Amino acid sequence: MSDIAQGVSMNERQRMIARACLEGADRNSMTFPQIVGTLIDAGFEGYAVDFRRATATYHLPDGDSLELPARAVSTPVAPAFDAARLQAAIRDAQQLVPGYSYRGFCETAASAGCAAYIVSFSGRRALYIGRDAEIHVERFPDQ
Repeated sequence: MSDIAQGVSMNERQRMIARACLEGADRNSMTFPQIVGTLIDAGFEGYAVDFRRATATYHLPDGDSLELPARAVSTPVAPAFDAARLQAAIRDAQQLVPGYSYRGFCETAASAGCAAYIVSFSGRRALYIGRDAEIHVERFPDQ
């Protein structure tokens, strides 16, 4: 039985996995599906990235969480939410188009007015949130 199923808080292995996934995204050494699978296997239920605070927070089902510093985007979060531009960046990420990088995705998302995003593994979706709380819901593609 896993630590999470027993109600035990986050262990060091889970903390290391969360850090490795954040670094893997930043270095383009892990794809989104690889990150999701790794975090699910470690017992996480989701995570959130806040571009304005430059943080990534990883959540366990028992309510425990780990907040890590993320690489800050150099582009200010635009005041207007451009869902079409954000969706284009998401499609590039899903298709791993030549030249794609997670850093580039984050810069484009911020310039499209995305202030943060939340990934739910059980919901199989990501919720992208603008400064004015406008949202775009992206369901995980069927694989």
